[in-house]
Amino acid sequence: MKSADTAFVGGPLDGKILPIPLGPMLGVPKKYKVPVPAHGGTPARTLVYVRSKQVRGLSWFWRYEYDEAASG
Repeated sequence: MKSADTAFVGGPLDGKILPIPLGPMLGVPKKYKVPVPAHGGTPARTLVYVRSKQVRGLSWFWRYEYDEAASG
């Protein structure tokens, strides 16, 4: 399965670059959900990141931005 190294912006994964599996059309998913298990006194939750297109010069790439409203 092919993957693309994708940057994360905001939230707990800020600054991380992770390999994201590509879909059938060779693109990263529109939303990326990260389940966080319960630990100590904190309940389990899901972090939600939304795909965002970034342009640098003549080229472009995808990155994920933290969606605090959808995370819970």
